[in-house]
Amino acid sequence: MNRLTRIVSAVGLFAVAAAALAGGPLEGITEKQPTNWHAIIMFCLFVTMTMGITYWAASRTKSTADFYTAGGGITGFQNGLAIAGDYMSAATLLGLTAMVYTQGYDGYIYMLCFFAGWPVILFLMAERLRNLGKFTFSDITAYRLDQGKVRTMAAISSLTVVCFYLIAQMVGAGQLIKLLFGLEYNTAIFAVGILMMVYVTFGGMVATTWVQIIKACMLLCGGTLVMFLAMSEFGFSFGALMEKATNVHKLGEKLMYPGALLKDPVTAISLGLGLMFGTAGLPHILMRFFTVTDAKEARKSVLYASGFVAYFFNVIFLMGLAGILIVGQNPEFFEGGTVGGKLVGGGNMVAMHLAKAVGGNMLLGFLAAVAFATILAVVSGLALAGASAISHDIYARVIMKGQASEASEIRVSKIATICLGAVAIVLGILFEKQNIAFMVGLAFGVAAAANFPVLILSMYWKGLTTRGALVGGYGGLVSAVLFVLFSKSVWVDVLGNAAPLFPYTQPALFAMPVAFLLAYFFSKTDSSVRAEQEIEAFADQYVRAQTGYGAASASNH
Repeated sequence: MNRLTRIVSAVGLFAVAAAALAGGPLEGITEKQPTNWHAIIMFCLFVTMTMGITYWAASRTKSTADFYTAGGGITGFQNGLAIAGDYMSAATLLGLTAMVYTQGYDGYIYMLCFFAGWPVILFLMAERLRNLGKFTFSDITAYRLDQGKVRTMAAISSLTVVCFYLIAQMVGAGQLIKLLFGLEYNTAIFAVGILMMVYVTFGGMVATTWVQIIKACMLLCGGTLVMFLAMSEFGFSFGALMEKATNVHKLGEKLMYPGALLKDPVTAISLGLGLMFGTAGLPHILMRFFTVTDAKEARKSVLYASGFVAYFFNVIFLMGLAGILIVGQNPEFFEGGTVGGKLVGGGNMVAMHLAKAVGGNMLLGFLAAVAFATILAVVSGLALAGASAISHDIYARVIMKGQASEASEIRVSKIATICLGAVAIVLGILFEKQNIAFMVGLAFGVAAAANFPVLILSMYWKGLTTRGALVGGYGGLVSAVLFVLFSKSVWVDVLGNAAPLFPYTQPALFAMPVAFLLAYFFSKTDSSVRAEQEIEAFADQYVRAQTGYGAASASNH
């Protein structure tokens, strides 16, 4: 295995380096970029370092616990960095900076919606997740319920979230690399897909965790440096920055007031609920709580992750405001130009333009490499979550009914990772021209409507039965998908229909109540003997959730 790891690592590194050096014409409105040797060299250094970590991790990945949860040996601080690395995607760096740049305070409100999910995880979920779960969140939902049916439902909803999140990340990776490195879109997609397969297949959770930690450190340091250099242009005065930004921006004084996001309060509330509770239902985030030693370290993980994410959101806010003056007033960087000295547009590359403006090609190259590393880390975490749903939940627990050997389960995990990588590459290529916003919304919407209700009810409500969990889970999943399908994002923008069947673009406000109500109704009306046994078994689950110890009778681990 070590020899194979060396071979695959060398091939992967050579393929990416060769692709980066080759370059290629760009399509659409994006102009071909000159070869950015700083970005290419830094990216190759990152890949070399992470391949070394994968080689090291491969020698430590011997069991299913090693593959799925790094043997439970990650500290709270390390896991907090890794969770932050999982959560802070390239869309965070590029998209939210651009949102602040164009919409000002609305961009900050959007960040708050993303951040609001962390207290939910910290106070309601972290401890019980660690005490009740083993490898995936399906361990908790199926703890005292029907293993086969509930695990199948949880695995399907997890894979739905993972696939749509993967598509969004892959398409974003292709577009980003196409612009920054001058590569062909398909070449970029293949590079990300192959590297992701290598990280997960050979290194498992150990390699994925350390890739995420390194990437989080790089992202925090890179963003801080850009923000520090940008703020130095204004004497490190936030007041001076705000005053100058509002003077030149087309929104004027409204730049620092809530605006477009609150014009439609229903959509705003639905968006907030989706981002808040979707965070608490993302399988690749929840999976990270099984990598620490105990519930105390799990709580520390959330606390550290919350601190890192909150800090980075504030860095992004300052970068977006500084970009208004440094990027928006410089025709060399600003795509939209200005009219009468007023800012009239913007693009997703504001963060990159700002890095070049304040630090030259060296800082631009570093931030570009960080953005690519960010995508690799997030995609690896998603792939591992998807592979674990297939191997641990469906294969080991449903098909083999708990009789699968560790070797066969790991083998299925690796096969599932390769298959997911191939699917991600194909879908990334197919969806190149599509608007990917609805896929991200669908991922959070499904997580909030299908995963979160069943998960939280299984932990806190003794009345939940298998029938209620199944109807609620599938009801939330189907309703979230249908609401997004019938919204303007898909029904009009993608499918070309004249008008949407569902008037709002965010499903959480409507799909979450569907899931909770169905789960409650079908649990309360379930008078079967099995339902009575499941309700009685909650006492044991409660003890274990509180202490980490309980009678083995209810646990299906």
